[in-house]
Order: sequence, then C-alpha cells, then structure tokens
Amino acid sequence: MYPIKYKEPVFRPPSEGRSFLIQVTLGCSNNMCTYCDMYRSKKYQERPFEEIKLELVKSKQYFDSVGYLPSRIFLCDGDALGASMELLESTLKLINELFPELDRVGIYATAQNMLEKTEEELKKLASLKLTMAYLGLESGNDKVLHMIVKGNTQQDMILGSKKLINSGMKLSIIAMLGIGGEKFSKEHVRDTANTINEISPHYFSFLTTMSLPGTPYFKMTERGVIKELTSKKMLEEMRDILKELNPKRTILFRANHVSNQFPLGGSLPHDSRNILEILDNWISTTPDGVYPPIPTSM
Repeated sequence: MYPIKYKEPVFRPPSEGRSFLIQVTLGCSNNMCTYCDMYRSKKYQERPFEEIKLELVKSKQYFDSVGYLPSRIFLCDGDALGASMELLESTLKLINELFPELDRVGIYATAQNMLEKTEEELKKLASLKLTMAYLGLESGNDKVLHMIVKGNTQQDMILGSKKLINSGMKLSIIAMLGIGGEKFSKEHVRDTANTINEISPHYFSFLTTMSLPGTPYFKMTERGVIKELTSKKMLEEMRDILKELNPKRTILFRANHVSNQFPLGGSLPHDSRNILEILDNWISTTPDGVYPPIPTSM
C-alpha cells in the first residue's frame, strides 16, 4: 500500500511527472491570483517536520520493498520555497540521507520567496540538491500583474530570479498567454519578452489562460472587464513574445501543458526560426473567433 495520503488537491509541473511528491507546505501563501483555483480549498501552512519525516521514512521502506528508488523528488504545495529555512534544511538533509542517489529536488517558488531568502540561504539549499525551481511569472507587465493580484512586480521577478540563479539553482519560468486580455495584450507581449531577456532562465514555457468558473477572473470576463483572446490571438502572442527573445544563455522552451492547443518545443535561440515558422503556419490556418477549449484536467 502506498505510504502517503496526500492532502488533495496536489499539483506539480509537467516535467515533474515522474517525481516523488512530498508536501512540505499546504496551499499557497498568496492564494489571491484571480485566474487560479488550484489551492482555494486550502489554508496555507507549513507541515510539521515530524509528519514529513514519517512519510519519508515510510516511503523509503516502500520503495525498497518494490525495488525502485526515485531519481527526483518534488516539494509541494504551491510555493514551498516560502517555508522556513529550518524546515527546508531538515527535510532536504533527511532526503539526502534516505535517497543518496537522488539526481535533484524541485520546488515551486514565488518572487517573494526568492527575495525573502538570502543568496547564502539559497546556496545552502542548492548544496542539498534543491537545484530546480519553477516560477509562475505569468506576465512581465506591472499593470497585468496588478490586475491578476499576483502580489509581485516585474522588478521583483527579475531580482528574485537573478538571486536564485546566482545561488546555483536552475530556474524554469512560466508565462500565460492571454492573461492580460485584449486590452493589455501588446504590453504583456513587450514586457514579458523583456523580462525573460533580462532573467535568461534555463527553461521557459507557456500556459494558455483559461477563464475557469468560480474564479474572480471568470467573473471579470463575464462583466466584460477582461475580453478573452481567441485561439489565433493566443498563438500570435506566443509568436510575438518568442520573436523578441534574445537570451544570454540557451533556453529550453516548451509549450506542452494540457492547456496549450498545440504542443511545441525546442532550444532558444537555436530553434527560434523553425518555431516561428511553425507558429506562423498555425496562425494562418486557425480561424478567427474560435476560443481555446477548457481542458477537463489542469
């Protein structure tokens, strides 16, 4: 019998699909983003280390019994990097003790998480194999970030990301197509591209904004405060952002989340021309007035 009973719902990035998941925190410390319904049923809290320790020990026994050891672990929930250094260090030290052959540990982060910790603290975490962090940038435009109640500014994102990268961790940044609606589309494209150029993360991906019933974002679209983008305009935003990218390092790019209409990927800037040609073809064959379908599972 599997040794952990998770406090649902549980989420992880697509690239952590085969990772062993451990909940260090529950929920999201901000939990106010207008478009998001992931953690609205949870109150943010750090889990007691003794609970985490028990789960890790039982999990090691379980993995030994089935002859399998995970190569990656992902620390949940929404922004576990916001947990105290004491909890993170204790958890990571135990993980390293129980799973010495582990390749890496991953975690969700926010700009606030990264800014609150010193570079020395982040280096300490990286030395304990916490070497992969995921940041939901969503947009590089301050007006859009304010509208969606992200809780951070473009400058916060840039400063926090650079600090984390300087600590030795790899950073994966997610931006959201259509998040600014038609009103802020041009600003969203311009400032998101500028932000990615400034940060030059190791990985970059897109999600497609979905107006999910029950969220404040959905209510804003119902009232006409936000006019959603069609499928064609979503693809145009993707193309226009990618067209402006000139990163300082090679970026592994993906647009393969379940919300995306078409899967797409490559290495930037090496594959930029080919990716842009594919997008131009998709745009030319996508009819006007069609909106992306809401996936059954996010």
